[in-house]
Amino acid sequence: MDISIAPFRPEDQAEAKSLVLAGLVGHWGWLDPTKNPDLEDIAAAYADGLFLVARQDGALVGTGALLARSTEVAELVRMSVAVSLRRRGIGRSILHRLIVEAAARGFKRVVLETTQTWDEVVAFYLRNGFRLTHHAGGDAHFAFDLEPG
Repeated sequence: MDISIAPFRPEDQAEAKSLVLAGLVGHWGWLDPTKNPDLEDIAAAYADGLFLVARQDGALVGTGALLARSTEVAELVRMSVAVSLRRRGIGRSILHRLIVEAAARGFKRVVLETTQTWDEVVAFYLRNGFRLTHHAGGDAHFAFDLEPG
């Protein structure tokens, strides 16, 4: 399986939005369109961050993004992999690239939150070195401390 990971380009807009929303529908069974305004213009929403896309045979099959929350903390958001390609290392590859980039940008920690009941997602982050920091409002919060550069 030949996967390429690259920064988002404006021509990725429709495919990236569709993939992320399909993943949310897959988890929730429905979608609240008001909860995802960042997906209407990904280039603008992530202009100060990094939004990565993974492609296989030309098709967009995964996404992941970093946003600065402070000078020391970056937040991981919009991790999504096509349902038919999950558990094949695509998410792990995107995650690794985002962590490397966070360190290169001088962040000391990467944080994220996900729905507490999404057991496979919680297990994914634990397997990949994140530690659970707390639960709040039905979400599980994680942190990954970066090595000093």
